[in-house]
Amino acid sequence: MSLPAKQPRPKKCKNPACGASFPPRRLGQAVCSPACGLAIAPANHDKARKAIDQRERREIQVRKEKLKSRGDYLREAQAEFNTYIRLRDQHLPCISCDSLPSDHDLITGSRWDAGHYRSVGACPELRFEPLNVHRQCVKCNRNLSGNAVEYRIRLVQRIGPDQVAFLEGPHKARKYTIEDLKAIKAEYRAKIKQLKEAAA
Repeated sequence: MSLPAKQPRPKKCKNPACGASFPPRRLGQAVCSPACGLAIAPANHDKARKAIDQRERREIQVRKEKLKSRGDYLREAQAEFNTYIRLRDQHLPCISCDSLPSDHDLITGSRWDAGHYRSVGACPELRFEPLNVHRQCVKCNRNLSGNAVEYRIRLVQRIGPDQVAFLEGPHKARKYTIEDLKAIKAEYRAKIKQLKEAAA
């Protein structure tokens, strides 16, 4: 004697306006009737379109990453690092001339650079060393080529003579790989987020 076929467990109709319990007649059936299927079709279409758009954006991002040069990665890492320095020091005066930020500058950041004490050209291994980089007005950093003498005076006051001696000492040469630069970018992006959250 054959056993009776096992009945499927009832499901709740996915149409929010219905919500009736029904025994599904096929695998994956989500609604109790064709009418309920038509009722939720626009929502499903929007969801599918969103998923496709997300996938396309990811694919574009992957293609862009493959086309990037080491120089592109370096610029991106430097941009994140510089943004972090400006945010870290946003309430401090210029490291070289003691000029103070105005309210407008705090909003736009337009008059401020992340100025290196030991320049990237002279000491590239300190490019991403936070002790070596401080918020500096455009005039000192660009027009006065870093205003190095005044920078050093205030740097000693800010971080101490031992740290300045460390910056001025010898450093092991470093060649940043693409993986290094990706890690630096991610590190400073996370630090920027932390600073913004702390300030909120």
